[in-house]
Amino acid sequence: MATMPGEVGVVLASVILNPGGWLGWLIVGLLAGAIAGTLIRGRGYGCLVDVIVGIVGAFVGGIVVGFFLPGTAFGFFGSLIVAVIGAVILLALLRLISPSRA
Repeated sequence: MATMPGEVGVVLASVILNPGGWLGWLIVGLLAGAIAGTLIRGRGYGCLVDVIVGIVGAFVGGIVVGFFLPGTAFGFFGSLIVAVIGAVILLALLRLISPSRA
């Protein structure tokens, strides 16, 4: 995987997520967490937790998508879609663990 200096790319289960550096990961995390928070019903967890869920969701989504599309590379928008998928999965699991937040 070739990245430019200062860019961060992550390889997960044969899927390369490269939104474009640390700032790109924060933006992807913020957007993915916010989108997933609106897709999953119930009360939200707040902006900071949404970012964390979005970033962790990118890892979860990368693993899930890696099973179906091995050897695929994603840029910013692809990473965002994968992160939203992972964040929705992660939020659904969090809602199952703590149903009182619904």
